[in-house]
Amino acid sequence: MASDLDKAQEDLEVATEPRDADLDADDDDDLIEEGEIAGDYLEQLLDVLDFDGDIDLDVEGDRAVVSIDGGKDLSKLVGRSGEVLDALQELTRLAVQQATGERSKLMLDVAGWRAGKRSELSALGASAAKRVLESGEREELTPMTPFERKIVHDAVAQIDGVSSESEGAEPNRRVVIIRD
Repeated sequence: MASDLDKAQEDLEVATEPRDADLDADDDDDLIEEGEIAGDYLEQLLDVLDFDGDIDLDVEGDRAVVSIDGGKDLSKLVGRSGEVLDALQELTRLAVQQATGERSKLMLDVAGWRAGKRSELSALGASAAKRVLESGEREELTPMTPFERKIVHDAVAQIDGVSSESEGAEPNRRVVIIRD
């Protein structure tokens, strides 16, 4: 399998000239370009791995969002707790960086896994914040990845009277919710 991945990396035809940082290019155009580069990279990778899937490109806020949906066995590209998805996202970001000369904040989702996780974590953050608001007692959540913690922090920030912070060291870093 490694040789197939090596071949896919060699076969990628991406521009290697970095962008001129002094140009005031439209941010959306840059994000669309990132998404297109990522889509091309992922399409070639899916072909090498013999996976089916439709690639969808979007822009949300200040990042390109690429999703792979519709294929069989896409859960193999997610892995246990999203480890494979995280690695695939990092490889895709590196392909974009190789093409543009700039670090990408691109977000990759496979089979709606991140979208589902985001919804689940938002609900968790909101319900924990409401419990803290009612009881006045601080609440520590289980350890989470940086992606997961950010979603919980964002959900807690939507509720007046409580705040959140991260405590601990990776991989045991967790969100703590406190009453203001």
